[in-house]
Amino acid sequence: MKYAISLLLGLVTGAALFVTGVYHNPFVGNASVSPLAVTNDRVIDLGFSAVPSNGLLHTNNGETTITPYPERVAELWEPAVYDTSVFVTRLESGRGTDAGVGIKFLSKSESTRLLKGQAIANSAWHIYLPGQGTLMIDQTENYWSYLRDIVIPAHLSSGDNWRGTFHRVMTNGPSALGTARVTGGSGLFAGMTSESVELLRAEGYSTRSGPVSMQGNLTLAIPSPAVAQD
Repeated sequence: MKYAISLLLGLVTGAALFVTGVYHNPFVGNASVSPLAVTNDRVIDLGFSAVPSNGLLHTNNGETTITPYPERVAELWEPAVYDTSVFVTRLESGRGTDAGVGIKFLSKSESTRLLKGQAIANSAWHIYLPGQGTLMIDQTENYWSYLRDIVIPAHLSSGDNWRGTFHRVMTNGPSALGTARVTGGSGLFAGMTSESVELLRAEGYSTRSGPVSMQGNLTLAIPSPAVAQD
């Protein structure tokens, strides 16, 4: 019996050490520098508030920390979209002026492997920039660093919240360089193909309501002959 107990304790200890190693591994997670920092194409930045209640609309299945907004917005109960959230927000230019509107669809991915530091989500942006045209962004995102550095510490906190500094590139594909796929729809962007990355900056999070102080940024490479105004 004592050998069985020793074996069990050894397995539990080994598993705990493995999980602890993955959790604290600084090389697992997201980069803080955009892969587009060295692109030769023109780059435009579109900022937005990542606090759901600061957007125009946010909805999900109604069973998450983040409450659908505004009140009485339809919740996503249908089986095909049950694990999907929809976020509609104003987009700002690099100068801080209104640039357009973005609609983001985000769903859980079956490729998530938490023990490998992969909390994967599939997402798509539909972007409308008045006077310029429309774009669609197809991407995969890794939320492991977000869970490790923000969500888990918030739940472990006696105040049920997190305050600090978080700055990460969330995009990790589908391209081999870890960038998203951009497809032009209309206007100046018609027929265009390019790449982009999404970055998240956070300073506050609550276990009761979700993001409290959080900003997002979309960086898009715009090749010639498309000329986008930033």
